[in-house]
Amino acid sequence: MGERTEFNPGDRAPNAGQYIEIGENDFHMGINNPKSVTLKKGERFPETTNHNRKWHRKPH
Repeated sequence: MGERTEFNPGDRAPNAGQYIEIGENDFHMGINNPKSVTLKKGERFPETTNHNRKWHRKPH
């Protein structure tokens, strides 16, 4: 089984890095000005801009 790629507010970051908000329709539309955070391993994800969004690790 692979590593999770989407995280909810309050989940702990599995690795240090930068994470961005993604939405339900990101595959087709994307989000204008998505919120971005830098977290250390074990830190909790903050609230997203809206309840339909999740956090995703930003590609390098």
